[in-house]
Amino acid sequence: MSVIIVIPARYASTRYPGKPLAMLRGADGVSKSLVQRSWEAAMSVSGIDRVVVATDDDRIRSACDGFGAEVVMTSESCANGTERCADALQRLGGSVEMVVNLQGDAPLTPSWFVEDLVAGLRSHDDCEVATPVLRCDGAALAGFLEDRKAGRVGGTTAVFDRVGRALYFSKEVIPYTSVAYAETAPTPVFHHVGCYAYRPAALEAYGKLPEGTLEKLEGLEQLRFLENGWPMLCVEVEGRGRAFWELNNPEDVSRIEAMLSAIG
Repeated sequence: MSVIIVIPARYASTRYPGKPLAMLRGADGVSKSLVQRSWEAAMSVSGIDRVVVATDDDRIRSACDGFGAEVVMTSESCANGTERCADALQRLGGSVEMVVNLQGDAPLTPSWFVEDLVAGLRSHDDCEVATPVLRCDGAALAGFLEDRKAGRVGGTTAVFDRVGRALYFSKEVIPYTSVAYAETAPTPVFHHVGCYAYRPAALEAYGKLPEGTLEKLEGLEQLRFLENGWPMLCVEVEGRGRAFWELNNPEDVSRIEAMLSAIG
């Protein structure tokens, strides 16, 4: 039994075509592709037995070959990262305890986010899927609100019940709050981190579940689980002073480069 990380990498992104190959300059002045930086983030996670990039595009495969990543070629029909992870697991074969979907647009994901996620799912036998959430401070919440005001889709937010089971995820900022928060003050808004841990049964079932109205409206793959009655655990993780953001739009490149520079 093992834990593997799968990095879904799709070239034909609607909002940002070719996103996995977008170049990001680090603190040392060296530019690396988004998919390479995501792979390097995955390789830094402890307790992981295997890391693979899952793609259907030869350009991405060639780039991954160049920096030494293992690649599994998946179907062009995969509609989202969860479907691609399910396809990858089927092609890889073998018995695994858990598959972690580290989405290829989140190179700033700290290793402890994934480690805490795996530990969280292991401790909850009543859930087949788990995902990390990070409490926003005032500065992060202001960034979310500014993106929405400008008509940009920024990060995703999550709300969950008292025991951590997800209630909803949205590209809008939820829950609503009229309070003005200081930059470093904690807020009631949680940033959904683009990462999932699945037991194999969840991946095997996902493709057979009907796509729901909310999933279509929000464009959020995890809502398929909620709309079909599958409980999802939200695991709160700590930022430890590390900035976190996903590459959602071309405008995010400079933001992420600044964060890469700040963390060295």
